Amino acid sequence: MHIITRAKIFLLLLFFCFGTQNLYSQNVSKTGTTAASFLEIGVGAAANGMGGAFVGLVNDASALYWNAGGIATLTQFEAILVHTDWIADTKFDYAGLVIPMGDFGNIGFSFTSLSMEDMKVRTVEQPEGTGENFSAGDIAVGLSYAKQLTDRFSIGITAKYIKQTIWHMNSSAFAIDAGTLFKTDLLGGLAIGAVISNFGTPMRLDGRDSRYFIRVDENKQGSNERIPVNIELDSWDLPLQFQIGVSTHVFKFDNYNLVVSADALVPNNDYQSLNVGAQFSFMDYFSIRGGYNSLFLQDAEGGLSFGAGVNSKMLLSTAVVNFDYAFRDFGRLKNVHNFSIGIKF
Repeated sequence: MHIITRAKIFLLLLFFCFGTQNLYSQNVSKTGTTAASFLEIGVGAAANGMGGAFVGLVNDASALYWNAGGIATLTQFEAILVHTDWIADTKFDYAGLVIPMGDFGNIGFSFTSLSMEDMKVRTVEQPEGTGENFSAGDIAVGLSYAKQLTDRFSIGITAKYIKQTIWHMNSSAFAIDAGTLFKTDLLGGLAIGAVISNFGTPMRLDGRDSRYFIRVDENKQGSNERIPVNIELDSWDLPLQFQIGVSTHVFKFDNYNLVVSADALVPNNDYQSLNVGAQFSFMDYFSIRGGYNSLFLQDAEGGLSFGAGVNSKMLLSTAVVNFDYAFRDFGRLKNVHNFSIGIKF
């Protein structure tokens, strides 16, 4: 099929899938009303370089985050390590491993961490610090399973434990992600992916920082001045999100190919939006990427992204290491540089 014809059909498909929905149908965005926002940080420099449009592509171990159905298509042991100097001097790290299990399917393990350096405890009476330090951090541990039901269709599910901590307070939850991937022969290998993420229990902070001592009656002599009370904090839902994505090869030859992709996002804590991206690869050794994140999102900061990747064969071609980099523009929140290493063996 002619390249221009493929591009036209792909754009028409995007319009059919995404253009007919009203991206501003929500009157209230509910921004800032969910817990565990670190679960929304995209994983992998390859995916982030393409603007986060990866649900319909998922061709590496970062599928553990984007669409667990994609790990069913991986035929080798594959691992990914990610490090990002995130916003506000925080550190984001991710590690994932996919293990092929033959006819049984594939399983995967993942670990996510958002951390920060210790900070001084300051009060109104002691604005320069009390001599104590506090820290905050988030973690998530996931177990994934995926299987190809046919040579074109695969499904996957991830169960994960989530924990957030700040000083002496903590909160935990359990959640699942479920995803599917369907590959066709249309338009040079059109793939369609869909995923629901972070469907789970709400989170509520609990710990000794919410405990105080009061005097029940200030007017009565002899009243106990050390009656312990606990402040009951509200519970907050996880950042539930539904995504549907498509990807296809605009052209594919022996030495080079061009892939384009797009994802539509429907979250429970923001307006609907669209991610778009593209990747040009030369001889499967070098790739350059570009994309735009949160297209059509009201009050979005930045959105532009680009990146590059190389891979190196080692150990007599029995293992391949991928080095990827991505740049993301966050507007007033400044820029983020994302690095990841992928290993296939």
